[in-house]
Amino acid sequence: MGRQADTDAGNQYRILVKGIVHKENRFLIVEKFFDDNIVEPYQWEFMDGVAEFGESPDLTVARIIQEQTGLTVVVDRILYTWTVMIGSECNLGISYLCLTDMEEDEVVISEELRSAKWIDAEEFPDYIKNQRMLGDLRDAEIY
Repeated sequence: MGRQADTDAGNQYRILVKGIVHKENRFLIVEKFFDDNIVEPYQWEFMDGVAEFGESPDLTVARIIQEQTGLTVVVDRILYTWTVMIGSECNLGISYLCLTDMEEDEVVISEELRSAKWIDAEEFPDYIKNQRMLGDLRDAEIY
């Protein structure tokens, strides 16, 4: 007998990826639009996106970084994972440390981003407002 939960059409999964780009002790953050119903709709974050059906998460994060910044990266390792339920959809998130040897001035941001900058890890709390993410970065010994 098969497990009903595995075949239930109501079970939906989505893979989210986050790319934390590192180069010579600096990290790339981007300012993006979140929601016009909040006080600060533009916030600093790392590049992120959704894996297309059948796409490897490792390839997804490299593609998204290239699309959003023009940088070519190599995935170094997974830093941490997270899950969040949105309605009946389970979102699995994977944060990757990605390395680049491209020059800082080669960053060309996409239209969906407002700005980009390279910062030191010690500056994360000055820009990143998501306390859970900061904790995950600490646990991963990034700062």
